Amino acid sequence: MIVDLETTGGSPASSAITEIGAVKVRGGEPLGEFQTLVNPGISVPPFIAVLTGITDSMVASAPRLSAVLPTFLDWAAGSVLVAHNAPFDVGFLRAGATSLGLDWPGFDSVDTARLARRVLTRDEAPDCKLSTLSRLFRTDTTPCHRALADARATTEVLHGLLERLGNLGIRTHEELVSFTGLATAAQRRKRYLADGLPVGPGVYISRTRAAVRSTSAAAGTCGNGSGSTSLPPSHARGWPRWSVSPSRSTRLPVPIRSRPRSVSSA
Repeated sequence: MIVDLETTGGSPASSAITEIGAVKVRGGEPLGEFQTLVNPGISVPPFIAVLTGITDSMVASAPRLSAVLPTFLDWAAGSVLVAHNAPFDVGFLRAGATSLGLDWPGFDSVDTARLARRVLTRDEAPDCKLSTLSRLFRTDTTPCHRALADARATTEVLHGLLERLGNLGIRTHEELVSFTGLATAAQRRKRYLADGLPVGPGVYISRTRAAVRSTSAAAGTCGNGSGSTSLPPSHARGWPRWSVSPSRSTRLPVPIRSRPRSVSSA
């Protein structure tokens, strides 16, 4: 299902949805469309009104998100959400569900902007804006910053990209996810397995004494010519789980807080 949102700004923390548009497709054939204005409960900024054409007077009598979102989520159940710059649209929908106390269905998603960066060359598309891709694939619908029109244009862009991917032998959602490097909902649920692991480059030394000895042995000499280095148990016990030395030096790892012993000249 291809979805597009119009909002009062760029962040769900300080902005709200003003319009939802979506196209449900299966096997390349449209099954239905969803479109509604949404009363954001706040004023539409002037530059957003100019960009989208959606004004305060247009949304004044529109339903609130609390009336719209449950219906939309039911309609979208079981679908893969496709959007141009999907993190933006999915982020607003997820934030809306959270604010209303609704369970987020955990949709898998496909980002046509990200997909286009992997499929197209700069000669074909100097950027991956929806308007640029619409011209490239000669879509029947011209994107105009209105939700349903942009969802229709994204649908045609998606079909153009999928045609290119078919020539590469990519024909299933799983192959598409692998190609774009996106994580599935099942994979995201396993993120807790990485809790406590290093998140940046550097030299990492385990807190256990056995690992310290192993690291020292792998290092060979640590500037003192002795051939091995180990820390007193008090040092090892006092270490955090991971110690980080973010130096870009190419020298072998040296245990943190160890000091080279002086070497007497022969």
